[in-house]
Amino acid sequence: MKILVTGGSGFLGINLIRFLLNRNHEIVSLDIADFDYPEKDKIKIIRGDIRDKQKVEEAVSIVEIIIHAAAALPLYTPDDIHTTDVIGTKNLLEAAEKYEAKRFIHISSTAVYGIPDHHPIYETDKLDGVGAYGKAKIEAENVCLEFRVKGMCVPILRPKSFIGPERLGVFALFYDWAKDGKGFPMIGEGNNRYQLLDVEDLCESIYQCIVLDCQKVNNTFNIGAKEFATMKEDYQAVLDYAGFGKKIAPLPEKPIIATLKLLETMKLSPLYKWVYETASKDSFVSIEKAERVLGFSPKHSNKDALIRNFKWYLEHLDSFKRQSGISHRVPWKQGILKLAKRFF
Repeated sequence: MKILVTGGSGFLGINLIRFLLNRNHEIVSLDIADFDYPEKDKIKIIRGDIRDKQKVEEAVSIVEIIIHAAAALPLYTPDDIHTTDVIGTKNLLEAAEKYEAKRFIHISSTAVYGIPDHHPIYETDKLDGVGAYGKAKIEAENVCLEFRVKGMCVPILRPKSFIGPERLGVFALFYDWAKDGKGFPMIGEGNNRYQLLDVEDLCESIYQCIVLDCQKVNNTFNIGAKEFATMKEDYQAVLDYAGFGKKIAPLPEKPIIATLKLLETMKLSPLYKWVYETASKDSFVSIEKAERVLGFSPKHSNKDALIRNFKWYLEHLDSFKRQSGISHRVPWKQGILKLAKRFF
């Protein structure tokens, strides 16, 4: 099949492209960023913004399947988040309808649930996005539902925070401290259960939405790890792998959150509200529906995924250690947190 991956230059995008190339599919990548991977000669690359209707039509008109993974992440401006995540999604769906694409697989987020008062979270639970990103993800899903009602096949996947090869962003902060033999501070005691997801398992779930019967997959699914422990236990596995004998350091929740909120306002910390206000809370979704309908069977536990990502980080450190930005593909600037590193 000929498949379009929006956000093909991103962390999920490149993992998905490699996954699909290994299964002999033809790939088109649409991304505002350069595609600078070794696979660039194996795919068709369209450099463009999903807010640009002409570029969107150019990409959609030559494919059968669209996997929509492009998004403006929480560190972008509220306007960029809305126009990219909502208007960009609408542009793609309109083009998919016009050119009669067979399927449009939308990658949403469990951020649509906000900070819930119970766990596990089911697909039928209320949506209450935190911040511009969470709200935009809900709006984008609503646009998808409008086109599903029109008769299009529009599976929606809500993955937990996913990690693996090529993932940096906020996780690079933790890995940087671990590689330098530092302990790691944790908001609260770390006894909360916080589900993650390996990108390989996410790719598998997306693929099922391509190959299974449309009537089965034209629905909404939570995607996450099946095996996960507490935050303290899962993240300690990385410090143990690093081999310096360091430990997770619990910190009092309320004063730390208040401090991080102030530092975010002053633009001295890369940690945004969704990160620091959920880090000390339980956060896990039910994947029963995906298991039952998609045959989803995740291979990686939280610990596996974190260590696999850390190994990749260590092996590729020279390629990105002088980079920084606001996407998942580059380390985020640590700001004042770099000074705090010396105390752990």
